[in-house]
Amino acid sequence: MDKKELAEFLRRRRETLRPRDVGLVEGPRRRTQGLRREEVAALTGMSTDYYTRLEQQRGPQPSVQIATALARALRLTLDERDHLFGLIGHNAPARIHRLEHVSPTLMRVLDRLDDAPALVLSDLADTLAMNPLATALMGDQTRHTGLARSAYYRWFTDPAERLYYPEEDHPRHSRTQAARLRTALTAGSDTPRAARIVAELQERSPEFVRAWERQEVAQRYDESKTILHPELGRIDVDCQVLFTDNRAQTLVVLTTRPGTESHSKLELLSVIGHQQLTP
Repeated sequence: MDKKELAEFLRRRRETLRPRDVGLVEGPRRRTQGLRREEVAALTGMSTDYYTRLEQQRGPQPSVQIATALARALRLTLDERDHLFGLIGHNAPARIHRLEHVSPTLMRVLDRLDDAPALVLSDLADTLAMNPLATALMGDQTRHTGLARSAYYRWFTDPAERLYYPEEDHPRHSRTQAARLRTALTAGSDTPRAARIVAELQERSPEFVRAWERQEVAQRYDESKTILHPELGRIDVDCQVLFTDNRAQTLVVLTTRPGTESHSKLELLSVIGHQQLTP
């Protein structure tokens, strides 16, 4: 527990709030900058004396319940809450709670993207939604069931999954998939399911075992990649990502550089959609 930093953090966060921010009435003769100590204590459910001692670097370590109440009373963001828990000496609660439906915010963005392939993924790489151009480029990834809903699982078990990427890129993709799966295993929205995927892959894929043993951890997405369309061939795309606040879901947007062959191919694909180009 870092008493000095905790005291300063609590005081600064208290001073940034006004009574109306937390549902309190602000009187005309108020002199205190921000909330009063007794107001924070009341919002938190602790005594004013206990809260005062925290700001004076004299208090004992707050419990997890008190830390949670402080974060709620001070209207902390997730980043600020995690920082508070670290100052107190506790592990921060998991940020992610599994959602089967697509985030309304991401869905609004997806609905407006008609000139670039875009899809929404869960933190376990389940494809939750795709726009028509993404489906035309990569096939319908929302049709899978069971463990195969996860692209992590399909990459190591379904040869068809790899047909969309050049063979020379497969080793890098394997390492990336394993690294992102490790993140989902320890800090994801459905860690039991992530554990089942890991166990199954360890039984079925020696390649996964080799990648898993590297102990790499990442949430990264490739900045660029090459996708192999079955009829148009290589299409080089740049990847832009937008996370929900809790990182449970990600919107991935694929773009091509104007004037390139890949850009022309994507424009053609936007016109023909799923129509077959060759007999």
